Amino acid sequence: MASIHEDRPCLVFQRERRLIRQLGVAKIPAIWAAATIPMARLGWVVAPALGAGSEQPGLVRLAVMTLGLVWQFVLVIVVLGREGIDRNWSSVRHGLWLTRPRSPESGTTRSALWWLLLPLLLLTAAYQFLAAPAVHDLWISVFPQFAEPSGYSLAGYLEDPATRAGIVGDWGLFALFFVSAIFNTVLGEELLFRGLLLPRMNGAFGRWDWVVNGLLFGGYHLSQPWTILGSSILGACFFALPTKRYRCAWFGIIAHSGQSVYFLVLILGLVLGLA
Repeated sequence: MASIHEDRPCLVFQRERRLIRQLGVAKIPAIWAAATIPMARLGWVVAPALGAGSEQPGLVRLAVMTLGLVWQFVLVIVVLGREGIDRNWSSVRHGLWLTRPRSPESGTTRSALWWLLLPLLLLTAAYQFLAAPAVHDLWISVFPQFAEPSGYSLAGYLEDPATRAGIVGDWGLFALFFVSAIFNTVLGEELLFRGLLLPRMNGAFGRWDWVVNGLLFGGYHLSQPWTILGSSILGACFFALPTKRYRCAWFGIIAHSGQSVYFLVLILGLVLGLA
């Protein structure tokens, strides 16, 4: 008889789950904490200390938090090593679902499924532009102590005319945003939550693994608690669910990267003096 925590996937998915070692209910929060606690300490202890007296505390915080994102990449490599996964690319990409999307019905890879990224990107953008502000306001109305401190907002930083003028020719700033974006949505958060954790959570949480993954992703944002509710919704519905359905972490990576690409293009325009 199947476990109450077990999905009922096709045989291909059953074989896949046996090949990817499932994590227990104790190890999942342990890995979560290994990523969350350093980020929280960097955000609320290290960054304020280094940014004290700085005219740009938000940029200091961004640089410090990027170190935490790099650590998440290292954490993924460490966990894979403890699992005994070979370091060759074929083993790593299968272990992290960095493969082509698979049909939910047959389990076979289908290149045509890549086209589903277009509506996913549109839906993610629509949520972030139309619904996310209301979700944020609701969250802060319930927990006003979680409001974003002054000077931490990237959008607010870029809206200042003097700041925008000072960015012209600042390629170091662009490099900082680029590295942060890469380790945020490709090699850091997404690789950890949708590449490493999600494929290993089905044994513990069954069909609700994507929901729990999203909640863990929201809770991970203790370093910026004003985004916890919004990140939970994004993480579950727009990143984890399509990643699980098509057994392809690229769905979460690309959906998550949309906002990063938007800011990178904006900052590139400012650096070039075009915006």
